[in-house]
Amino acid sequence: MGRLDGRTALVTGGSRGIGRGVVLRLAAEGAKVAFVYQSNAEAASSLVAEVAQAGGTAAGHQVDVKDKSAVDACVSKIIEDWGKIDILVNNAGIVRDTLLAKMTEQQWSEVIATNLSSVFNFCQAVTLPMMSARYGRIVNMSSVAANHGNKGQVNYAASKGGIEGFTKCMATELASRGVTVNAIAPGFIETDMTVAVRNAAEAEIKKRIPLKRLGKAEDIASAVAFLVSEEASYITGQILTVDGGLTLGGF
Repeated sequence: MGRLDGRTALVTGGSRGIGRGVVLRLAAEGAKVAFVYQSNAEAASSLVAEVAQAGGTAAGHQVDVKDKSAVDACVSKIIEDWGKIDILVNNAGIVRDTLLAKMTEQQWSEVIATNLSSVFNFCQAVTLPMMSARYGRIVNMSSVAANHGNKGQVNYAASKGGIEGFTKCMATELASRGVTVNAIAPGFIETDMTVAVRNAAEAEIKKRIPLKRLGKAEDIASAVAFLVSEEASYITGQILTVDGGLTLGGF
């Protein structure tokens, strides 16, 4: 028996990186998992097959997370097919790093729309169904960048800081209906998104991490699995940092 038997989950940005790890973990815990991907149909099909081979159930949906009408249609389709959405994991995200003086309006707006507005889109779409069911688990993916400034990331840091404020407000609004809302703030995780930074400075990064290693998608997936389980039913409005100790500030 898995911790999530009988539950249905929706994961955004689910075909690669952290999202893929979350899909695999939630399916292994017994949940039916729908996931949203932007364009990589091959990766999505491979993930669905991998989950099925392990005895689980997954379904991929190609959706532009910035398009609210497309998001609403996706959520309605999943509820129509599976009857409900118990768990939402907002993981979709991009980086468009450059110094503020050189940042284009498009680089700003793309990151805010993909990383932050998508959280609004999906959370609003599932809120009424979860409130009606008097049950729900929402996990939003933030970053240590939300509270620790990095050069060239004003757009990314702003989007993640917005997610943290959004999470706390939403947790307050939905608590009385049995819906918990939390966020996870990963540190340096081995994904496609961080490959450029890792190639340039991986050895130096590891020196700054007390546990002396980069995180893996599975590390974040484990934290998600806990927050959406019954063991975390009394936890809401929290930001869980999963960074190997990177932000402790020690020497």
